[in-house]
Amino acid sequence: MPSSQSPVFTLADFDYHLPGELIAQHPAAERRGSRLLHLDGKSQLHDLQFPDLAALVREHDLLVFNDTRVIKARLPGQKATGGKVEVLVERIVEPTRALAHVRASKSPGPGTTLRLAGAFDVQVLGRQGELFDLSFPEPVLDLLDAHGATPLPPYITHSAQTDDDSRYQTVYARQPGAVAAPTAGLHFDQAMLDQLASQGVRRAFVTLHVGAGTFQPVRVDNLADHIMHSEWYTVPQATVDAIAQTRAKGGRVIAVGTTSVRALESAAAASAAAATTAAAKPGQLLAAEQGDTRLFITPGYQYRVVDALLTNFHLPQSTLLMLVSALAGIEPIRRAYAHAVANKYRFFSYGDAMFIEPSAVKS
Repeated sequence: MPSSQSPVFTLADFDYHLPGELIAQHPAAERRGSRLLHLDGKSQLHDLQFPDLAALVREHDLLVFNDTRVIKARLPGQKATGGKVEVLVERIVEPTRALAHVRASKSPGPGTTLRLAGAFDVQVLGRQGELFDLSFPEPVLDLLDAHGATPLPPYITHSAQTDDDSRYQTVYARQPGAVAAPTAGLHFDQAMLDQLASQGVRRAFVTLHVGAGTFQPVRVDNLADHIMHSEWYTVPQATVDAIAQTRAKGGRVIAVGTTSVRALESAAAASAAAATTAAAKPGQLLAAEQGDTRLFITPGYQYRVVDALLTNFHLPQSTLLMLVSALAGIEPIRRAYAHAVANKYRFFSYGDAMFIEPSAVKS
């Protein structure tokens, strides 16, 4: 939820014009081959290349990565009547049960059998809001690995290819469950990670399983009326400890991607809510947490954990554009995006990156 002290904003506050040709349809030839727009602490803009990130981070800084792994969640299928369906698994809730989006000319009711990928049958158990509760004959992950396709974002016009299976996945992905990649991490290769480590830059991990809701447009003009989609996250004790050590050494907590932001800030909010309980440790600002989050960050939100952010460029009128505006200020982000458009940066999942160091005074 947004902060109770957040001012009232409308969608028009987070709109910008993006020429379609700037939407990246394929990744750069090399992971580190993208450009990097640096918005510094004085709200000045600098055009860089991604490897220049190594000069912007400091010894004792902590990079926090989201180690979720994209699953092959998209499956074609048909009903017993022959009607075509498309299934996009959103969340695996049990080894053989999942919640999924189902596209069909007529929504399948409970008890309906769907033949998927021409290989196996699933049964519709019911619905949970917009999602269908499906029962699989074998472990869902095994069937998706064997028969599913990588679910590329809706603004990428080609179907998933072999190259997408590897490039729409971070090199450190290890926890399967996402249907969209934490795209700021796509720029890192192992050599880049090793270089940063050699400079004394530490790394830690959270997990947030990115859902298809990340691409859903905001459908209300008054942002206070928006209902945020739910995503599952975990912040482990090792990351909590790393953040405490970073603070003690004067380093910064740098989130790699908006999903890392949501995980860290959700854990901080949960820790704050528990601070008055007997279980809370004195002076503890962040504890290990896991669960579902609907955290909606808009300007006026006070960040508890994140000091800086590496991110890609985000859709107009999107909740993620609102999140980065909350960190850096609306006007600096507007200028940055206008600069990126004018200088033909590549946008969205396969596009270029932006490193945001917020100023003390936001506008």
